[in-house]
Amino acid sequence: MTTDHDVPQLVPLADMTAAHASATLLERLADKLGARASVTAVYGEPVVGDGITVIPVAEVGFGFGGGVGREVGKDKTGEGGGGGGGAGARPVGFIEIKDGTATYKPLRDPWVDVIVPLTAALLAGTALPHLARRLAKRRLR
Repeated sequence: MTTDHDVPQLVPLADMTAAHASATLLERLADKLGARASVTAVYGEPVVGDGITVIPVAEVGFGFGGGVGREVGKDKTGEGGGGGGGAGARPVGFIEIKDGTATYKPLRDPWVDVIVPLTAALLAGTALPHLARRLAKRRLR
């Protein structure tokens, strides 16, 4: 059962303050983005083929911000406000269901496969000769 308090009251545009306009904007934005941030946004529709089911997995995030202000002058007639928000999603892996067993398989960034070995080789190439010289000096003493 709804009461009169539960039903949102519409404010005529001429009577709307900056604070109320900002709050209304953020509420609308939160409703629209919140409706999209559901389980189906994180777990995609399953794909079935050759006895294997694949469920895509994504990382979804969203945020909001807003503010209002009032002129600090004698008349205090100026008001202002604003707000905004955003959302983003990126694939992070998939769930593979095969023969009754579910396995999560993360997607790897291809640059990690290149940069990590190159960095390790660079560090080893720099540090090993220095270490070999120090060990040789110790043996000579």
